Amino acid sequence: MKYICFIIFTIISAQYSFSQILSIKDSDTKNPVSFAVILDEATKTYVTANAQGQVDISAFEKKETIEIRSFGYKALVTTFSELKASEFEVFLEVSNLHLDEVVISATGWHQISGNVPSKIISISPKDIALQNPQTAADLLAASGYVYIQKSQQGGGSPMIRGFATNRLLYTIDGIRMNTAIFRGGNIQNVINVDPFTVEHTEILFGTGSVIYGSDAIGGVMSFQTLTPRFSLTEKPMISGNAVTRYSSSNKEKTGHFDIHVGWKKWAFVTSISAWDFDNLKQGSKGPEEYLKPFYVQRTDSSDHVIFQNDPLLQIPSAYSQLNLMHKIRFKPNDKLDLQFGFHYSETSPYGRYDRHNRMKNDLPRYAEWNYGPQKWMMNNLNIVLSNPNIFYDQLTLRTAVQFFEESRIDRSFNNVSQTTQTETVDAYSANIDFIKPYAKKNSLFYGIEYVINKVASDGFITDISTKVIENGPSRYPQSIWSSASAYINNEFKISDKFLILGGIRYSKFMLNADFDTTFYPIPFTEASINNGALTGSVGSVFHATKTFVINTNFGTAFRSPNVDDLGKIFDSETGTVTVPNKDLNAEYAYNFDIDVAKTINDFLKIDVSAFYTILQNALVRRDFTLNGADSIMYDGELSKVQAIQNAAVANVYGIQAGIEINLSNGFLLSSDVSYQKGEEELDDGTISPSRHAAPLFGNSKLCYRSNKLNIQLYSIYQAEKNYEELAEEEKYKDEIYAKDENGNNYSPAWYTLNFKSMYQVSENVSLSAGIENITDQRYRTYSSGISGAGRNFFLSFKLSF
Repeated sequence: MKYICFIIFTIISAQYSFSQILSIKDSDTKNPVSFAVILDEATKTYVTANAQGQVDISAFEKKETIEIRSFGYKALVTTFSELKASEFEVFLEVSNLHLDEVVISATGWHQISGNVPSKIISISPKDIALQNPQTAADLLAASGYVYIQKSQQGGGSPMIRGFATNRLLYTIDGIRMNTAIFRGGNIQNVINVDPFTVEHTEILFGTGSVIYGSDAIGGVMSFQTLTPRFSLTEKPMISGNAVTRYSSSNKEKTGHFDIHVGWKKWAFVTSISAWDFDNLKQGSKGPEEYLKPFYVQRTDSSDHVIFQNDPLLQIPSAYSQLNLMHKIRFKPNDKLDLQFGFHYSETSPYGRYDRHNRMKNDLPRYAEWNYGPQKWMMNNLNIVLSNPNIFYDQLTLRTAVQFFEESRIDRSFNNVSQTTQTETVDAYSANIDFIKPYAKKNSLFYGIEYVINKVASDGFITDISTKVIENGPSRYPQSIWSSASAYINNEFKISDKFLILGGIRYSKFMLNADFDTTFYPIPFTEASINNGALTGSVGSVFHATKTFVINTNFGTAFRSPNVDDLGKIFDSETGTVTVPNKDLNAEYAYNFDIDVAKTINDFLKIDVSAFYTILQNALVRRDFTLNGADSIMYDGELSKVQAIQNAAVANVYGIQAGIEINLSNGFLLSSDVSYQKGEEELDDGTISPSRHAAPLFGNSKLCYRSNKLNIQLYSIYQAEKNYEELAEEEKYKDEIYAKDENGNNYSPAWYTLNFKSMYQVSENVSLSAGIENITDQRYRTYSSGISGAGRNFFLSFKLSF
């Protein structure tokens, strides 16, 4: 009898254990919905489904309501008992028109976007798969709200709401990626991110310093990479993907492979991606000024100008890249979740194409101007402890060690002296974040952060004829930049329709730099900054109806002076040189924005945002003196002295608008457009347009989705930015702009027409193909030094197992 009881008990236990596994499927195709989020908004409890659409929801048994959300589907609000009655199988209805989705970037915790005052957009894995971006910069551009500048093919510098570079923040897996040498000029660090490993991307618009600290003035770009998934049975779960891709415009050859292995308590994911890009070919129809039908080649101990057979090729622009990622996850019980991640990225050397366009005495200014290999490595540990008590329900500890290396190599035409400058940054960070929901209406988010960057910079000069190497000037002083901060954020749900979110943060930032005066007569050998910044934000969300939402948000943000601001020596443009300035303070931004979103049935969605940002104490480049002199010899030329100074007030304002129309039968029409205008105060009190306020830009798409086929016909476009609308510092950059009828520089309007498709051949095989820039336009995004690709055919094959 006891054996019978034991067998019955075992069967019941097994059934009970199995019943906690929820299967989530598409209501039309009956295919699994991968990586759906199961959330209890009241207690901020969440879990994520695996690639097979399955998830253990035992932690939700006593929750009052359970929300099941996935991008592109209607949210399902249910209960544990209802799920049990459905035998733990649910079907989500497809819907591209929705006001809410699960986001992380607003507070660092999973939230419903409808409860967040800031405007946030997400780029889903399905969007990434269809777009097939070559780099993470291209991934961001696909959103329609991020403008990308490029000085060379191996790069991509985002612009958001009139801000760019070190006034935007990048995070990977919640870890700050900005370093103390992020400059005011265009940066290329975003290409360190492997788009094949990006599981989810979010873009937060406007100030984000309460959560993220320094630099989060114009917005935050948050990348979440692949998460190791546990097996839900006693058998190990093994899955993976292999991808290959070819593109014609740069003869791209790309390969990617990832594998996931999961047991009950241990899980691993490993990824490798490799890219090889040849010189980029631009379009045949466009401004003649964008053509540079020659390149420099050194033969017989002298430099020669070589004329190309194909003038549309942009030489030199070829490069290659390798990315590696490995993650280990261990969950010994329901309370503790540990995850270790390793990321590595390295590019080949690559030419800065815009500098190769500079001319002097009708000859190329440079024989060489290249970036050396760009390297990035990160080791990070993420610990999540769920242990409800009086102080918190859940805490997250994130620690990271990062290494960055970049270098610049240049040599003037027919000059044997080659200058090399190499910079490395060792970045250490630790964050502890807490969340504590009180009752059903109040949630407290708080935490502390410590960041330290150690900057090393070296320079040397090589005589390429004799191979003799001598010490040369470094780009930066040897420096240590650090920041310590604490924040608190509170979410108060006044009613089911109205919510307020507000918080403050105090940051203490310090910088110590040691200067080498061997090569330049800098009037000091040491410099230090020790200051603090208090920032805050308050915003509201009003759900007038279930289909009409109004968000308002007011926030302040800051950017502390970094090593690039204080200590850099470089040539910003021909005839000028930037020198160190130790008398710097933080710049502050004050931002207000309002967002109105409305859906009508399952047919129409309209989303309009307006913003206004005031930047005070702005760190800008202005005329300066060095030991009383307003000009010094630099790189063989008498150059005007300039320095970064707190010398301006800038105002940026604009509108972002989007519309989506569900045409039924699988068709969707959408359009997104961004308009921004920036104004900056000059030394003489006059007003100049801001450099990083892009012209009006956007995209329009006609999409079709069926059971196995996903296609998209779309156009990307930019309005003209005429000579008067260019920032003063941009007006004389002949090498990157076209000429108007008066011979002045300007950025012409342009468009591209594109077609992309993805077909699910079988459960494990998918094929993607498309044509970009069908009409073969020769175009260049504003402020860019290299043209976009001409007509480009691409083909991609993906095998999943």
